[in-house]
Amino acid sequence: MTLEPILSASTAVQIHLLAAVMTLALTPVMLMRRKGTRGHVLWGRFWVIFMALTAASSFWIMEIRLIGPWSPIHILSMITLLSLFNAVRAARRRKISAHKAHILGALLGFLGAGLFTLFPGRILSDSLFAGHEIQGFSAMLLLGGCGLFWLTWRWRKA
Repeated sequence: MTLEPILSASTAVQIHLLAAVMTLALTPVMLMRRKGTRGHVLWGRFWVIFMALTAASSFWIMEIRLIGPWSPIHILSMITLLSLFNAVRAARRRKISAHKAHILGALLGFLGAGLFTLFPGRILSDSLFAGHEIQGFSAMLLLGGCGLFWLTWRWRKA
């Protein structure tokens, strides 16, 4: 592991990565806490803020240009911001099943985009798996599949 690719990346990439790491760190806290409590609401607010910052900061990252300065990740970012808005609105209106669905959609988009950043040749892959990018990506793909299975099982159970 080396921090050099991250430290030499643009400020936009560094902000995006920091927000994503904070979102990732808060995700288990948000998912495993008892729902409806003050703690869940507080941690959920932080999660939404960091998730929104992750999505919003992507608009200043334009390394993959497919449509002018934009790429498919920017569409995902717009969908994420809309999902977060709808999730907060649903929670405030006490429409918990809608809240849950919007959060799950935003979370799955976040995890999918995060997995894409671990693809060999990307900054985060170079940093985390220096010299072992394919093995690292394969391991994360396997872990991601297991995590998706667990998340689906847990949410269906609830």
